Amino acid sequence: MVTYRSPREWELMREAGRVVARILAGTREAAEPGLPVAELDAVAGRILKENGATSPFLHYKPSWAPVPYPANICVSVNDVVVHGIPGNQVLKDGDLVSVDCGATLGGYCGDAAVSFFVGTGDEAGQRLLDVTRTALERAIAAAVPGNRMGDIANAVERTARKAGYGIMQGCGGHGIGTQMHEDPPVPNVGRAGKGMPLREGLTIAIEPMLHEGGSDEARTLADGWSIATADGSRAAHFEHSIAITADGPLVLTAL
Repeated sequence: MVTYRSPREWELMREAGRVVARILAGTREAAEPGLPVAELDAVAGRILKENGATSPFLHYKPSWAPVPYPANICVSVNDVVVHGIPGNQVLKDGDLVSVDCGATLGGYCGDAAVSFFVGTGDEAGQRLLDVTRTALERAIAAAVPGNRMGDIANAVERTARKAGYGIMQGCGGHGIGTQMHEDPPVPNVGRAGKGMPLREGLTIAIEPMLHEGGSDEARTLADGWSIATADGSRAAHFEHSIAITADGPLVLTAL
């Protein structure tokens, strides 16, 4: 069931979203060569505590997961696209890192992701980051009353395909509000003008996940959570939670 939120609820979601933005900024600043990935999760935990928020990721267990998720955030490195568990892996110069983060505050959720290089990146990887970020921006721009869900999906798909990138199969965005994952699903592949009509008050998370190698195929790793590109190529992931309003899309996960 799709729930439409009021302007007051948008503001409550903005408060949770600001915590998410602080975590993304804090983990990006902390990420440096030689740092164990688990330290980024510790940074997230401290910021959550300082802001009186909790992580909707921690102990989350959807039906397909073998175990509850054991961390505050997801940290996916290089060929891992999404759901990477922060552990003892040590970051290296040139690693492409995606941090996906949620926060619950005052009964409402925020969810966003960002990808970046540790230390010095390369030109091809920077292009992947730029295109994935552009896909998100174009998808957000399509999130206006009168459009349809397919317009959001098609904005991602057209941007990715033109650049020669693959798109993660089986994963996409989602509704968000008092729960991290709500209806409706927000796909990254679709036909413009098709799908659910977009109405004011709909709050959704849009999250392009692109594969550098061009294949859409992915594989789940032994931990049961981490999903990596099947061809071993790098991936990037950008996400914002937004509200659809009469004045245009309102980003809920910015500082």
